[in-house]
Amino acid sequence: MSEINKIVSSAILATGITLGGFFPGYYYYKSKMNLNFVTVKGLSEMDVRADLGVWDIKYVVTGNDLPAAQSQMEKQQKTIIAFLNKFGFNETEVAVKRTETNDRMANPYNSDTNASARYILTQSIQVTSQNVDLVEKAVNSTGSLIAAGIVFDSNNYNPVSYIFTKLNSIKPQMLEEATKNASIAANEFAKSSNTKVGKIRNASQGVFSVLPREQTANAMEMNSIEKKVRVVSTIEYYLD
Repeated sequence: MSEINKIVSSAILATGITLGGFFPGYYYYKSKMNLNFVTVKGLSEMDVRADLGVWDIKYVVTGNDLPAAQSQMEKQQKTIIAFLNKFGFNETEVAVKRTETNDRMANPYNSDTNASARYILTQSIQVTSQNVDLVEKAVNSTGSLIAAGIVFDSNNYNPVSYIFTKLNSIKPQMLEEATKNASIAANEFAKSSNTKVGKIRNASQGVFSVLPREQTANAMEMNSIEKKVRVVSTIEYYLD
């Protein structure tokens, strides 16, 4: 082998050794750098108020004579409509649903042959209003309907729902606050570990939750006018 070929071969070998040591070392450095981060959570909460009330007034009439039961239901419907008009609900806020009829004699699975009434008629009147205070006031005054002979369906466990419809309008503000709180937490960690917070490595905004403001044992969000919206953002920061 000539001197020139020996020199070229030596140069190639040296380059190979150098690159062979460089790339594993480079990727090791990158992997170590990727592990040099902190994961923090940022909480944001906001008190809000429901802006839509939905009230399902479901009532029942029973009897052995179907036309008579139907006539009684129509009278009770007028009584309920008059009650709602008295509170100031307008026609666009009140919707009368169809009547459901159950004939016990036509039910092959009915074992109660001694039932006092053959027919069970059920009807719903739905109130949908942005005036949630008026809905609450009317709901708390249904004693007068009971006194007038209205029998409410006992299977309708949660007839009233108070809804907050403006969640999308507050999301940007809450996410900004959650991110700031996460940054504060990251800087506190960095301060205690003698490092500095770098760029964001990864971020997850989390799920927005709507809760009753007073979170007692039996509190349900749908029954609460006063609510609390909460979001927790999870953010990873590089540490320098």
